[in-house]
Amino acid sequence: MNRDPRFLQAFKKHLPEKAVSYCLSLWEETPFSFHITQERTSKLGDFRYRSNQKIQTITINHNLNPYQFLITYIHEVAHLRAFSTYGLKIKPHGIEWKRSFQKLLSPLLTSDVFPIEILIPLRRYMINPKASSGADTWLMIEIKKFDKKSKIENGLYLNQVKTGSKFELRGRVFEKLELRRTRVLCLELISGRKFLISNHAEVKPVSD
Repeated sequence: MNRDPRFLQAFKKHLPEKAVSYCLSLWEETPFSFHITQERTSKLGDFRYRSNQKIQTITINHNLNPYQFLITYIHEVAHLRAFSTYGLKIKPHGIEWKRSFQKLLSPLLTSDVFPIEILIPLRRYMINPKASSGADTWLMIEIKKFDKKSKIENGLYLNQVKTGSKFELRGRVFEKLELRRTRVLCLELISGRKFLISNHAEVKPVSD
């Protein structure tokens, strides 16, 4: 999506209406290649600065609700701005990124863009944003309320599952091992392999 009409079309489809023009202007100020991808369980979006590329790339999962899509978009654009301004030696989620993220999201922190249920925890989160919005349980729970539909019935969030307990995710059974920042190290029982899964993934408990 490297032309205005395609950007505009994608933004109208995935973003809150009041945020479309602003998000398009961010791309116009600092152009980048933008791809909407299939769902990735390990991340909502992605940006990796490559010094040998003039045009950088941002990707975002296609299945995010408009508010999660918007926050993720600004999060990734903040990475682009921070690396472009301060160089490659900065920490990915250090003070330079935090300031860029705060500056870029600030104009959108209004009830015209976000419903009040999200706006209140989002404002609190932005005082000192973390590497993932999933680090803020209150914010993530409120955002997920606006998903089109829950992926499972009678489910719960992974952070509500006790360590050592079993759960089902997409037809696969795991055991919860330990928390690693915003993700949880889990053991897939059938394969014996370990995976990092979002702390706020919707899962279904499995009885022993």
